[in-house]
Amino acid sequence: MSNAPRPPHRVEFTAQGARVVSGQQPAFKPSKFNAWWRLVRADKPIGILLLLWPTLWALWLAADGLPPWGTLAIFVAGVVLTRSAGCVINDYADRWLDHKVARTSKRPLATGELSGTQALLGFALMMLIAFGLVMLTNKLTMYLSLGALALAIFYPYSKRILWFPQVVLGAAFSMAIPMAFAAVQGEVPQLAWLLFSANILWTTAYDTLYAMVDRDDDIKAGARSTAILFGDLDRIAIGILQGTFLLAMLLVGQRAELSTIYNAALMLALALIAYQLWLARKQEREPCFEAFLNNNWVGFVLFAGIAGSSLFGD
Repeated sequence: MSNAPRPPHRVEFTAQGARVVSGQQPAFKPSKFNAWWRLVRADKPIGILLLLWPTLWALWLAADGLPPWGTLAIFVAGVVLTRSAGCVINDYADRWLDHKVARTSKRPLATGELSGTQALLGFALMMLIAFGLVMLTNKLTMYLSLGALALAIFYPYSKRILWFPQVVLGAAFSMAIPMAFAAVQGEVPQLAWLLFSANILWTTAYDTLYAMVDRDDDIKAGARSTAILFGDLDRIAIGILQGTFLLAMLLVGQRAELSTIYNAALMLALALIAYQLWLARKQEREPCFEAFLNNNWVGFVLFAGIAGSSLFGD
């Protein structure tokens, strides 16, 4: 038996198990705070913004202008909490998939920086705080929040059984709309459900662009998405979804009797969506991701149109 010294080594623990790694330097271990920061996507706030804009649309329409400050604060905080919790439960459900996809392979649960148990406890804590905020509104809003919770939990698992998980995400991202009307008006009128339907169309469209980025990896891993379902017809499908979304938003403006300021915002949103389709014309990853990010401006422009119409209406 050789008496030669054993080379330096260390043991790394990942979601796939333990492994021995040789090397002179100790392994770099990101802090728990950093891991949680990345797990809730605080470093990538696009998801919070895409959830926030429809919530603000609904609050302004329900209040016919600036909503009560307390209600506004509850919903903004609720958006941040529920979106963060949604990211946690999504990554918990996708532990089997994320390490197989280049874009998600460094997520904290995929690398083992955080455990599944820690993720579930964090999810529960954030949802409890969010529900505590909802309890400051009324019973109808509380009941609707239970539906939102069910959709948030079901969405990540829908990728295994449905070819259209983006529609489930759309419903989850749209639940703040009837909740906002319920909190402000004490009821959910037809206008709220029209806006709810419009937002499902929009979310399905932009999340299909997002899914186009990961399509090749998802096919190999066995995940499902509308990007895979639509195949080479993806851009046509996105165009139909976005066009129907804009038509629904036009009807929203008519029902709410919004001014020409809102109509001008709709035209600008149309131009932004046309730009997105142009970016995605070759189905390349980076341009598709850029097109997805551009939807933040669509949400902002429509909010500006709604708020501007209530403030400077004809």
